[in-house]
Amino acid sequence: MRIFDTHAHYDDKAFDDDREELLSRVFASGVEAIVNIACSMETTKAMPKFISKYDNMYGTLGVHPDDIEELTGLDMDDIRKYAGEERIVAIGEIGLDYHYDNIDKELQKKWFATQLELARELKYPVVVHSRDAAKDTLDVMKAVNAADIGGVLHCFGYGVEMAREYLNMGYYIGVGGVVTFKNGKKLKEVVDYAPLDRIVLETDCPYLAPTPFRGKRNDSSYLKYVVEEIAGIKNVSVDEVCEQTFKNAIDLYRL
Repeated sequence: MRIFDTHAHYDDKAFDDDREELLSRVFASGVEAIVNIACSMETTKAMPKFISKYDNMYGTLGVHPDDIEELTGLDMDDIRKYAGEERIVAIGEIGLDYHYDNIDKELQKKWFATQLELARELKYPVVVHSRDAAKDTLDVMKAVNAADIGGVLHCFGYGVEMAREYLNMGYYIGVGGVVTFKNGKKLKEVVDYAPLDRIVLETDCPYLAPTPFRGKRNDSSYLKYVVEEIAGIKNVSVDEVCEQTFKNAIDLYRL
């Protein structure tokens, strides 16, 4: 079972006590590659050094919508500076998050569009975060012709209609632990609808652990439960899900 975790946060403090030991276990469990995702300027600047410690780990650069309030043009210059570093593969996670409604929506849209254009300039795919912001996310992406940037809708949280829009733009759908939840019906429908060659596996660890570990700290070794769920929905073998999603991740990140 070859597994590629396309979205993890192993630099999170939730892993500070046992990171090395856990990652050894994860890589021994059939996980062959991990992309560690930036979400702030702090994690962006630390990313090249962090991923250099692990042979099978890649990284991204970018600022999550929760962290955009202090951003400046100089920060974009910093991202440009780190873009040439070894094993940096994407701009992300970037996007819109209206869930808590505490960060100005126009400011979020501005920095989302700015980072999309930066990805185009640097010739990287994007990792898009979109929560409770379906229409605005799509509108911003269409406004900058994001179809020719390419990337993934991480932790996909919308229905089949929205999935169709992104699949038509050539984007991948990121599927993680939510697909195993009893109340994950919408994502199960999207997995059923989307071609297997447009789906990638992700944990978003330490968050969103699959059933039977829901509510606990997540890690990449739990992706086997996500694989089993996808295989059941698609009526294909676990091996087929692993092989195809592995290939998809390589294509997504242009490795």
